[in-house]
Amino acid sequence: MRVFGLPGVLCSFSKPGYAALSEDAKERSRYISCFQSLRKQGLSGNKASEVIGVSRATLYRWEKRLEEEGLKGLEDRSRRLKRTRKPTWSADLAQAVLSCREQYPRWGKDKLVLLLQQDGWQVSTSMVGRILTRLRARGIIREAPRSSISTRKSSRSRPYAVRKPKDYSVHRPGDLIQMDTLDVRPLPGTVLKHFTACDVVSRWDVLGVYSRATANTASSFLDTILERMPFAIRAVQVDGGSEFESAFESACEKHGIRLFVLPPRSPKLNGHVERAHRTHTEEFYEVYDGDLDLPTLNNALRKWEHIYNCVRPHQALDRQTPLGYLRHCHPEMTPDCQLSHM
Repeated sequence: MRVFGLPGVLCSFSKPGYAALSEDAKERSRYISCFQSLRKQGLSGNKASEVIGVSRATLYRWEKRLEEEGLKGLEDRSRRLKRTRKPTWSADLAQAVLSCREQYPRWGKDKLVLLLQQDGWQVSTSMVGRILTRLRARGIIREAPRSSISTRKSSRSRPYAVRKPKDYSVHRPGDLIQMDTLDVRPLPGTVLKHFTACDVVSRWDVLGVYSRATANTASSFLDTILERMPFAIRAVQVDGGSEFESAFESACEKHGIRLFVLPPRSPKLNGHVERAHRTHTEEFYEVYDGDLDLPTLNNALRKWEHIYNCVRPHQALDRQTPLGYLRHCHPEMTPDCQLSHM
């Protein structure tokens, strides 16, 4: 009569206590059984561990735990260090740290150590930090509750403006107009507010200067943009300035123009109009020597706007003017230039 033995894998499953093991321990038991079976077939430890997908050192460690402790040795173990650092400070020092922290609940170790040293304690910043950590772990120190008072400005709600969606595409003139203001100081004590609207595709600019930058002023400038841009405007992008809220926001909604507002501290996202400000400052305001009353200045600025759009070559447009770009790429949007070349 021949006697057939069960494979080692099945034998391990039939051992007493196997059913009570956790799933992780059962998996380790299966790995060990497979490892031993492969070794009996002639594979080396390295080859067998590669087939299983577990490092050889780990398999050997599990085997040792199985031999010494049985199936329970395959259960998860605490990874806590067997030897931990013992506190080297005295109870009096810990009490002194606690007293200082209770007196100044928002102070950290860097400030508390100075107070302790002033009281004669020879203690380092790192030791104060370790004492605070232990006191927190024991529940002796609890962080002071935070109130609703905040020094940060609360963000104003925008009923219409939103962040520009990532999937918003800009391909044609008018798809996105960047708009911003610039302080112009021609004389000491004189501050004028210059508005620029820049189309990011054609680089066509519309300019205006006002005595103040308010929502009503920005709304009035929007009407100027709609009148002087030679194409329909699909969206306007502005920063978080108060002049682009209230009446201006309502005007955009009224005209069906999407309004995108920039995140805080990100002027680079309005880079086209920021660069245009530099050009208008260097090539118009720094060479202008006429009167500073608003009608005269706006008249001169309108002539400069014509030069900027119809005469001045732009490197970003392959040395074309915005007008030349429209004639070449979008002839249906080409305007009739009314002002003569200057």
